[in-house]
Amino acid sequence: MTRFVALLRGINVGGNKRVPMAQLSALLEGLGHSQVATLLQSGNAVFTCRQSSESKVGRALEAAIASEFGFEVSVVLRTAAQFADAVEANPFPDARAEPSRFLLFFLSAPPDPERMRELEPARYLPDEFRLNGREIYARFPDTIRDSKLAVVLGGKKLGITATARNWNTVLKLRSLVDGG
Repeated sequence: MTRFVALLRGINVGGNKRVPMAQLSALLEGLGHSQVATLLQSGNAVFTCRQSSESKVGRALEAAIASEFGFEVSVVLRTAAQFADAVEANPFPDARAEPSRFLLFFLSAPPDPERMRELEPARYLPDEFRLNGREIYARFPDTIRDSKLAVVLGGKKLGITATARNWNTVLKLRSLVDGG
């Protein structure tokens, strides 16, 4: 049995792609998953699954969402261990002090190194970011709202799916993963 964190990209934003969390829970249970829990309305779910293949579980969930709700949603998955590692690898020690100014971008795959080099970190100062495998940690000392960096990291510039969660949400998900 494998414990997963599913991060749905771009749902329940501005009334678009509405996915009620109760229906998401029921959908996950209908797929045979157990110990299902959701967090907030932004598409966060934790569940236990017999299947251990991240790609198979992700594709099945995306297909089920498309069938149930009538639109496509990208799903980024992490195992419980991968999620815990991502939390522990945070290179910004002040994230706990100012969690609303810190985002963790979960990527569907490691980004192309050439695309990452094109980002030129100095262009986005005072915002800053660090790549670690399939996660990008980003700090926004002024505000996320007007940040060009947040738009770039969450958009198509990387050529892969990226979905972000603020540090408060990340820690709450970590608690759910740990059974809390």
